[in-house]
Amino acid sequence: MNDAFTIEQKSDHIIGRFAAMASPCELLIETKDPLLANHLTSLAYKESQRIEQKFSRYLPNNLMANINHRMGKAVAIDDETFRLLEFANTCFELSDGMFDITSGVLRKAWKFDGSDNLPTPDAVKVLMPHIGWRKVKYTQSSITLAKGMELDFGGIGKEYAVDCVAKLCAESASTTSIVVNFGGDIQVTRARHNSQPWHIGIENPEDDNSTTKVLKIVSGGLATSGDARRYLLKDGKHYSHILNPETGYPTETAARSVTVAAPHCIQAGLLATMALLKGPNAEVFLEQQDVKFWCYR
Repeated sequence: MNDAFTIEQKSDHIIGRFAAMASPCELLIETKDPLLANHLTSLAYKESQRIEQKFSRYLPNNLMANINHRMGKAVAIDDETFRLLEFANTCFELSDGMFDITSGVLRKAWKFDGSDNLPTPDAVKVLMPHIGWRKVKYTQSSITLAKGMELDFGGIGKEYAVDCVAKLCAESASTTSIVVNFGGDIQVTRARHNSQPWHIGIENPEDDNSTTKVLKIVSGGLATSGDARRYLLKDGKHYSHILNPETGYPTETAARSVTVAAPHCIQAGLLATMALLKGPNAEVFLEQQDVKFWCYR
């Protein structure tokens, strides 16, 4: 057994657990075979570590640090990074510029720690010239950021990792139903043998220890975006951590939590975040996408 993860036998499945990307991660594996569960959990852990080590903006000596600190110089990238950049571009276009992975630089002003400490207008204003996806120059083999700009894959990274892990697990155990759950971002590889759904609880944004609804999922992706843990509260006003890249301030009247079901977790995550960015129009936007969703205000 690897100290990095654990497995726990249940009546009709095994749970593999580990931590990655600042989240509790687990696999629900429809098997009674501990060797298979151990193999799949190890596979998931290693893949999540690979992605985090490569794309986390919190680490000092990885690809993202190299891209973000080269001060206008080109940085070589591989095919995987290019595909993520292309997806980020699609997110930007579909959201009319509201989903912008260069807006993470605003974290230098905003600290969503549940306090009432709002940044000064000047602290936000000084960062605005460093935001703008259209300023990013990239090809299939390199990327160049202007001085002061940064990329942040935080809005899609965990969902991407979930899909990558689910793909690897499905390839390794093609007849086994597996739920990949990274902090509420979920992918189910295939239907269970008894055709029964997996039961997934949606977290209550008002209470970390309770759920607002239990969903039944047979296959596909599920993602939740919200401010259960990241927000500010000042003079009775709630400030969401979903920031508008055009203003540098939280989206007004954003939903507290949005959960979306889609074929893949990364698609569900994109739609959930875009819905939050739509503020009071979240429900209308999601209805137009013809997806199942649950919105909590």
